[in-house]
Amino acid sequence: MPHPKGNRKRRAILLGVGLDSDGHKRITTGPNFALIGGSEETHQEMTEKAVKINEHLNARGKALEDVSSEEFEEIAHKVGLKRYPRDSN
Repeated sequence: MPHPKGNRKRRAILLGVGLDSDGHKRITTGPNFALIGGSEETHQEMTEKAVKINEHLNARGKALEDVSSEEFEEIAHKVGLKRYPRDSN
């Protein structure tokens, strides 16, 4: 029987997509992330940042779905992720 909307547990996942390629197919998953594609260097960098994000979350005693967007942006900035402004078109 389906759960009423009010009883669903929120879930969040980080999705990383590497757009460069060296001919290999790479997929790495973790408890709250999935990383796909990229050269060896790009994929390794995505993996390191996903792990560091999880370390920051663990240090705060929180799961990804428990942090606000502002708190996530703070963590992302600390691990070296950059936010690019959206096009105003």
